[in-house]
Amino acid sequence: MNGTEILRNDHRQIRRLEKIVARCYTKLNEGIDIPFSDIDMMVLIMSEFLDAVHYAREEDQYFPCVASYDSLKQEIRAFMIEHEFGRRIASNISKYLQKWKLGENQREPVARFLKTYAVYLDDHLTKEDKFFDVAENQVLSQDEEKMMYEEFRAVTAVATKLDEMMKSMDYLESTPWMKI
Repeated sequence: MNGTEILRNDHRQIRRLEKIVARCYTKLNEGIDIPFSDIDMMVLIMSEFLDAVHYAREEDQYFPCVASYDSLKQEIRAFMIEHEFGRRIASNISKYLQKWKLGENQREPVARFLKTYAVYLDDHLTKEDKFFDVAENQVLSQDEEKMMYEEFRAVTAVATKLDEMMKSMDYLESTPWMKI
C-alpha cells in the first residue's frame, strides 16, 4: 500500500457519507423527520474526518509533495479552494441545524446545504481520483509514496478518528430513515 492508496481508501469511506447525506436531505425534503443527533453526527464526520484527517493529509503532505515537482499546481489550488468550500457548507449545515434545534423551522436550509454538500462531495472526489491517477503514475516516486504511507499510518489519533467515523457511519446506515 502507498500514500495515494490511503487517500483512495478515505474516498471510499467518504462516498459512504455522501450516500447518507443524500438520503438525509431527500427524506427531509419529503417531510420525514431525521433526529437532530443523526444530522449532528454527519456534521461531526465532516469536521472530524474530512477536514481534520483527510483534507489535512492532502493539504499538509500529499499536495506539497506533488507540487514540489512543479506539476499539477493549478489542480492543487483548485482542490484547496474546494476544501474551503466544503468547510463552509458544513459550517452552514451546523449553523442552521443549531437554529432548528432552538425552535426555528430551518428544515429547508439544512436540507439545501446537505444537498449542496452531497453534490460537492461527488464532484470533488471524482476530480481528485483522477488527480491521484496522474500523481501516482507520473509524478511521485515509489519511495515518496511509501514515505507518505508511513507518515499517514504513524499518526495514532487519526486511526482513532477513523475507527470512530466508521462506527458512526455504520450506525447512520442502519437507522430507520436510511431504510425507508
